[in-house]
Amino acid sequence: MDDTETGCFARSAVLFDFDGTIADTGSAVMRAAAYTLTSHGYSLDEVGNLQLLIGPPIVDGFMEVAHLSHDEAAGLVGAYREAFEHMTRPEDYPVFPGMAELIAALSAAGAKVGVATSRLQHSAEKMIATLDLPPFDALVGRIDGVRHTKEESVRACLEVLGATPAEAVLIGDRRFDVEGAHAVGLPCIGVFRDEEAHQELVEAGADALCTTAEELASLLGVRLSVQ
Repeated sequence: MDDTETGCFARSAVLFDFDGTIADTGSAVMRAAAYTLTSHGYSLDEVGNLQLLIGPPIVDGFMEVAHLSHDEAAGLVGAYREAFEHMTRPEDYPVFPGMAELIAALSAAGAKVGVATSRLQHSAEKMIATLDLPPFDALVGRIDGVRHTKEESVRACLEVLGATPAEAVLIGDRRFDVEGAHAVGLPCIGVFRDEEAHQELVEAGADALCTTAEELASLLGVRLSVQ
């Protein structure tokens, strides 16, 4: 964690990204994406780091890692969603250590807690329902034809929570989270688990950086229960 003062991001509303922040969905996303790309004739030796698919809308992810046009990437989305649905089980996306306890601690402290994700809302709802997590006050994701960007999910989540940007903070693991939060006017705490992710969040302008739920709790002004 950086040297940000303890509790300096205490807010009455805390928004979380889902993929890569609450749950470790990386292996499931990359497995379904690899299957989709190879089944459509793309060589994995010629695409970029599949970890970059974790976080953004899948269209944007395919454009970035496989160097595709929007139309080419959009043509893979249906196959990817089908592959993810059939290949993924709850044990493939475990909750990161301490995150359930952090969410419970925030709720116990009186904060409203929401999820603002770039994952399709119905997919996020289905996945979260299978996990051992405390209830959220709002769960907002993408809806085809309604919401596409992280910024739109953040705005909608704030509306459901009845919170203003000044009353909220977003927790995320990718530059899309930082950019979406800043576009709405709220700070973003970046969670990183390797140096590449750390550098991405630094370059995006994350307002604080940390690696564990315990560090997040300190920044948010709550204490995790002793395990």
